[in-house]
Amino acid sequence: MDDRTGTTLHTGLLLSTTAAIAWLSGLPMLFPSLGPSAFVLALFQDGDATSPRRVIGGHAIGVVAGLLAYHLLAAGVSMTAATAPGSIDGLRLAASGVLATTLTAGGMLATDTRHPPACATTLIVSLGLLATPLEGAVIVLAVVALVVAHRLLLATERIGARYDDRLRF
Repeated sequence: MDDRTGTTLHTGLLLSTTAAIAWLSGLPMLFPSLGPSAFVLALFQDGDATSPRRVIGGHAIGVVAGLLAYHLLAAGVSMTAATAPGSIDGLRLAASGVLATTLTAGGMLATDTRHPPACATTLIVSLGLLATPLEGAVIVLAVVALVVAHRLLLATERIGARYDDRLRF
């Protein structure tokens, strides 16, 4: 199979896993930063960028930083409602997003858990879109499910490759 086709299908299969869990459970296990994570996993498959430590760790740092910033600076406000230009609520959300992203970048660099899509996760949380501790836990659970699905998919592909090699005498 062509690499472009394989990467495309791999990305779709990974997101299908969390989408199915979200649909069946009613939990928010499909959110914007999961798409880039699925693409990174599909594109780089076995590289450092796809180590579970980096992917899960980066998102976990993003969740913690987002929760901290949101509850410190913008609790009760959300980007789901427009704020008036120059408003205090808008300033609180902006400051929360900036603080969370800064903390996430620093945290990922300090712990060697660099995963750029986690900066989107921290914005999702810090802007009040998924800003409760339970929703933060669901985000991390969805990332774990994505990584597990990726590992299972790679194992399946390797088994298929071994069978293909046995058939080529």
